[in-house]
Amino acid sequence: MRLPAWLEVAKPRLIPLLLATTVAGMAVSPDPVDAATIACTLVGGSLAAAAAGILNCLWEEHLDGRMARTSRRALPSGRLDRTRALLLAALFTVTAVLVLVIGVNPLAASLSLLGLCSYVLLYTVLLKPRTPQNIVIGGVAGAIPPLVGAAAASGELGWPGWWLFALVMVWTPAHFWALALLLRDDYRSVGIPMLPVVSGVEVTGRAIQGYARATALLSLAGVLALPAGGLLYGLLVLPFNGRLLQLSGDLALQPDDAGRARALFRWSILYLFGICLLLLLARLPLAEALQLPPSVLPPGLPTLSP
Repeated sequence: MRLPAWLEVAKPRLIPLLLATTVAGMAVSPDPVDAATIACTLVGGSLAAAAAGILNCLWEEHLDGRMARTSRRALPSGRLDRTRALLLAALFTVTAVLVLVIGVNPLAASLSLLGLCSYVLLYTVLLKPRTPQNIVIGGVAGAIPPLVGAAAASGELGWPGWWLFALVMVWTPAHFWALALLLRDDYRSVGIPMLPVVSGVEVTGRAIQGYARATALLSLAGVLALPAGGLLYGLLVLPFNGRLLQLSGDLALQPDDAGRARALFRWSILYLFGICLLLLLARLPLAEALQLPPSVLPPGLPTLSP
């Protein structure tokens, strides 16, 4: 069933994963978070993400109209007027900032706005049409929600929040390039220099495997990042990493196999949702018994306060 035009351009299917990493950012903070703060953070984050999606659709309307896969989207098909879409994006942006400033704190609001601008200006406008490394650098936009969550929880950014930011950054290329392998003909037809188009499927497969290995390695730092339950997280994350490494290895052997690319793309989504779930489970009272002794935890690192 087709979504209403105004909702389609907001790209609602992308928002749940952004919200999951936002909540995970709260989980790695040692400070308790009340229900009102959580609600305002998620509402504000959803509105900011929706605004970013609309602005992305506005900028890429001409590209979407040239690809068979996207030509029936709301803007290129004429089901939604550009002016209405722009007004909706502005309304969502202003409301998101107000909700976050009033209901959470200015740091969380600033970071959410930074994520919006990064996605639209850095990734969509500047990097995507110019370099095959667009998603490596532009992935910062999708990695900001954990910082929003950490800022909402404690009003500052400690190293656990930055760890989760880095994890999402490293996870993004393997996730996105698996999809780009499936859509490389579409990207080639409109001149978008995605890695499979510019460097071929073999190079892309090896790059995906490298980033998958880096993701698995970096994920283990969650044992130290969590204020409690780190050992439980460390044990449960191992099968997630094993499956990620298996699928990326299979794809590197046959990078032109659409089935393998699709399997990795789907698992990468489940993988990040799973990491977020494990971080939440590690904060349950029963998990605190598996906390590492203070002697092995890193010393306090500088934080960014508002």
